[in-house]
Amino acid sequence: RTTSTAFCMRLILASTSPRRREILGLLGLPFEVIAPGFDELASSDRPVEDEVLDFALGKARSVARDNPNSIVIGSDTMILINAKKIGKPDGIADAQQMLRSLSGKTHRIFTSVAIVDGSGGPGLRIVEEVSVRMRDYSEKEIEDYLSCNESLDKAGAYSIQGRGRALIESIDGDYLTAVGLPLKPIADYLKSRGISVTVNIEKLYADKAFLNWQSF
Repeated sequence: RTTSTAFCMRLILASTSPRRREILGLLGLPFEVIAPGFDELASSDRPVEDEVLDFALGKARSVARDNPNSIVIGSDTMILINAKKIGKPDGIADAQQMLRSLSGKTHRIFTSVAIVDGSGGPGLRIVEEVSVRMRDYSEKEIEDYLSCNESLDKAGAYSIQGRGRALIESIDGDYLTAVGLPLKPIADYLKSRGISVTVNIEKLYADKAFLNWQSF
């Protein structure tokens, strides 16, 4: 599993997100996926960086409790526009309103990573930020996009790597952070713990840049 005899633990992704599973899979390492038993209780008063990190840590801890001697990765994503936090929509009407509010504007995506390391390692707690500029799209474009049914489980009601990318004008920052899991800090942490990550991360990022990315 690794080139290090000192490191024989399980790697677990505490997530129900297919996107995060696919991104972590780009490292070519064996890992398990376990759904976290954690309730995200949003608060309008907390800074987005604090809340998104607390949610990631809560997910990771909920899985780590039942899986000792493992490296558990949790993550969460939130959007901030006009000082308002946006998560996943409550339904189609909410998704429609979200997309209207994003049209023609720049919003910020915050994605956190929390690693709980059962080997006694330090773990990891980070938040990365990306700016996304949306096109000034029409009401009909919103309706057409909602009809493809990829909005309801996405923060901000659009899929950055799906058909929603047609609504985007530009991205400033780490594309994988915008999709839902910054890979570089995870790879760096795993290397520091003795796991052999043989994938060329810089090349991977170049190959998987926003304009090049068609699918995982």
